[in-house]
Amino acid sequence: MSKALRNVLIGGVAAAGAAAWAIAPRSFNDKRSNYVPVIPDAWYAHRGLHDAGSGLVSAQDATDYAGDNPVSAAADTTAASIAENADYVALARRMAMKAGYGTPDETGPIAPENSLAAFAAACEAGYGIELDLQLTLDGQVVVVHDADLLRVAGDPRRVEDLTYDELTRIPLFPAARGSKPGDLKAHPLPGADENPPLVVTPAHAPEGYYQHVPLFSDVLKVVAGRVPLIVEYKFSDNAVWGEREIELMEKGHALLEAYSGPFVIESFNPGAVNWYKQNHPEVCRGQLSWPAPLNPAKPLEFAAGLLAFDWLSRPDFVAYDWTGGASPQVRLARAMGATAVSWTVRSTAELEQCDQYFDHHIFEAFVPAK
Repeated sequence: MSKALRNVLIGGVAAAGAAAWAIAPRSFNDKRSNYVPVIPDAWYAHRGLHDAGSGLVSAQDATDYAGDNPVSAAADTTAASIAENADYVALARRMAMKAGYGTPDETGPIAPENSLAAFAAACEAGYGIELDLQLTLDGQVVVVHDADLLRVAGDPRRVEDLTYDELTRIPLFPAARGSKPGDLKAHPLPGADENPPLVVTPAHAPEGYYQHVPLFSDVLKVVAGRVPLIVEYKFSDNAVWGEREIELMEKGHALLEAYSGPFVIESFNPGAVNWYKQNHPEVCRGQLSWPAPLNPAKPLEFAAGLLAFDWLSRPDFVAYDWTGGASPQVRLARAMGATAVSWTVRSTAELEQCDQYFDHHIFEAFVPAK
């Protein structure tokens, strides 16, 4: 064997070893010594079981997608998926009404994403729940996904710039503005398109039925341990780690520590998962990621997609975009002991493509067979 070939082989082995070390999950001994629970075996409803919000695709959406106004680059607009979507929306509404939210006379959404009604509907249907935590201007822990309210309420203002009291007066997918069951996004409020936006918080709560961004403490009261939770700590910039990020971690965990139901935590931010590693090793923790394309302007995002920061978080599970289940990094992490959780599966067709690569699934827009 030539010296050059030997050096190449040695270099290859070293690189493979480094990659395996970086991706390795928490060790078995660490889990055992900290009595870490496994992720409960359940289907997890993405942001609750909802009749308005992320992932929903109606027949009209499909028409827009095929035309000049695409709804979503990831929208599955096949006839079969649209039919599954309709069944999902109908189930969300039935389960929400069974839980005491809304009535058959409601023409607008009853259980918009990340609302108390959506979480109650998931509990009634027997599904686990995946949800998102953020902080308000006045330091309250609320459940909402986006950094602003434009998509879910037509209000372009950021959650971090609003108090919880204000959020209680801003309806999610307001029926008064023409929102209907199955809508993917709310219609913009008057003044939302101005620069700067001219939207102001109403002085009084709107009349009639509506849902608003809820406190995490109220969500925990509604769920009351009936189904398991995947709790995501959400940040606007996953490369930032400062006082406000730590405040969310401390307040979010304080609520979970007082909660008696089953839960696990996850985040795209390795710092958040590492916070649990350092402060609460007894909690089952997960690293969220996705197969980010190679972009010279975003090298950290690409590295995170390769699970290159798992050495920092040493997660118990990897929550990965369902399209990346067959990727070498996910397969390696799973082979080394990490549980693999998909996000977000939105049709039977998507499930069939990814099921073999994952142990659990986060879903929406279709009703999975239990």
